[in-house]
Amino acid sequence: MTAELVRGQNHTLPQTRLEIRVSAGTPVVAGATLGDERGTVRGVEWIAHPGSPQLPGLEVSQQAAADHRLAVDLEALPAGVHRVTVLLALPVGAGGPARFGAVPAPFVAVTGLDGAEIATFTLTGLDAESAVSALELYRRQDAWKVRAVGQGYAGGLAEMLADQGVAEATGQAASIQEAVTRGLARSVAPPPRTQGGDRVRQATGSADHRPPTPPPAPEPPEPLTDPATAPQPHTAPGPAAAGPAADGPISYAHPRRQHAAPPSPPPTAPPAQPGQAAQPVAGDATGWSMDERLYNQIWGMFEDLARAVAAYRSAVDFAESRMDQELDRALSDPRNRIGGAGDRAREAARAKRDELASRAREALDRDLAQLAAEAAVVEPALPAAYAGWGNPVWHAHRVPMEIPMALRIGDLHLPERTDLRVPLLVRLPLERGIWVDSGRTASEAAALMDTDRLRALAMETAVAHAARLLAVYPPGEFSVHVIDPAGAAAGPLAPLVDAGVLAGPPAAGAGGVASVLAHLTRRVDLVQMAVRAGAADSLPPDLDTGEQLLVVNDFPHGFDDRAVTQLRYLADEGPAVGVHLLMVADREEASAYGPVLDPLWRSLLRITPVADSHLADPWVGHAWTYEPLAVPPGSRVLEQVLAAVAAARRAAGR
Repeated sequence: MTAELVRGQNHTLPQTRLEIRVSAGTPVVAGATLGDERGTVRGVEWIAHPGSPQLPGLEVSQQAAADHRLAVDLEALPAGVHRVTVLLALPVGAGGPARFGAVPAPFVAVTGLDGAEIATFTLTGLDAESAVSALELYRRQDAWKVRAVGQGYAGGLAEMLADQGVAEATGQAASIQEAVTRGLARSVAPPPRTQGGDRVRQATGSADHRPPTPPPAPEPPEPLTDPATAPQPHTAPGPAAAGPAADGPISYAHPRRQHAAPPSPPPTAPPAQPGQAAQPVAGDATGWSMDERLYNQIWGMFEDLARAVAAYRSAVDFAESRMDQELDRALSDPRNRIGGAGDRAREAARAKRDELASRAREALDRDLAQLAAEAAVVEPALPAAYAGWGNPVWHAHRVPMEIPMALRIGDLHLPERTDLRVPLLVRLPLERGIWVDSGRTASEAAALMDTDRLRALAMETAVAHAARLLAVYPPGEFSVHVIDPAGAAAGPLAPLVDAGVLAGPPAAGAGGVASVLAHLTRRVDLVQMAVRAGAADSLPPDLDTGEQLLVVNDFPHGFDDRAVTQLRYLADEGPAVGVHLLMVADREEASAYGPVLDPLWRSLLRITPVADSHLADPWVGHAWTYEPLAVPPGSRVLEQVLAAVAAARRAAGR
């Protein structure tokens, strides 16, 4: 089954000999770079491009084209290669578009040698960028995966190569574009333009190599949203596709879905008045369901906020740097240090700095205002899995019959506007465990809080997350086990215990810890063996094959060496077969184990029971502040949700 990836999502590759197909509405340059374990390109010999199309295990096209095929043999790559990044760029000086925002969204597919698609990715949301890292194949624990990247660069190939650590990136980018120019000079003339001046793009099958004779009229393509009437910035680019009349507009039909049933069109807003921004609409992103469109829209908002703030900070840094340079030049002349010349130079440099910073802040405020308006529209429209506890949707929540795409575990914001918060969503089923840090952190809120209160709040946060997971899974398909060695979490655990939704009483003491860990370890072992042997029907009848969550309080209290080893095993092997960890722990208290627990901490997603700016964004260098989801004071929504879960489980006979 093909995995249709969204930006940042990954997928396991079942084979090592692959073909990567690129479809775009205009000629693009396709290349690839090889990176080490840190993603760094060690030299020009690790770059495949039209001027040097072949590397061991990798071959790319020798000219710019609208359709490309890249051949990859992961086992034949040079030693030390841990990452293959597929790059797309617009040719320079070819008379074509200068930015990806003016062309159809490129489509990239990873296929096997038989042509069967493994994963696909449509690069939407690009604007001024002229080069983009489309996707990457990377090695993880001796297995290869593909990740949808979609990181654009307004500075083109040079900026992209420099970001990957290539020395003399500007010269290397120029040589690549020169090779492309030579290739274009030898290529055949483009197809004629229509009377309206638009070039008709014929979407043919990927194995079609017939001469370019006039083809018969194809079936009507899928309709896409018209950007002239759709809200920005998350709509798919390109005009609405019409029938393929001879004088019609460009067809931006998805090149790999010509015969698939199209999804219901996303809602659109009325056209904006001249001089006004388009009105935001909930669910205006691409997707085959409203939940998927809202999921993509939320991550689009996250990216827009990250880029807007990054642009502002870069502009302020530039203004400061320019002021320093002007002051250095003015004061380097000793004559300017006497009299009013130096003062005037300082005043002029500071005035210029203030002007540049003010203009950057105005642009940021416009972007933030638009995002705030979008957030105000999106938040009330979210389903329960994406909504905060204060959303009224939880009061009318019914346990669903299928698993949602994702679950909200908190909010993210940046200091430039703390009231503009973007939901933090994690995909379901969980791909990694969660660690609620009950220790002291660098945040002001944690520093001002009593230690016992901080630990209790951490456990309350874990209980709320467990309740959300129970509420969004179908009845009986999710079970929660609790380890509370000292019985210290009786108060926070009361909602789960009173509702009767736990798989058993909270385990206490060394015997309880050993029993629960042995039970879950056995389940992981049996399911793994059944999957590897292709004999899922041979599992014992008493084995619960639903998703399992283990909530561990006050780790490492009550854990001996054997129990710690089992816990690490569950953290590493459990998520792949439906066993997940939700730990409440203070890392300092586990320091006696030394570095043996470092892999455990790294394997878990760390969150905090209070606001804390600990989530690093490697793309733009931000430190995002994580805000946990809080039940409104005096609200009994948590108890109501758990009562609905218990009633649904009883109705299903669980």
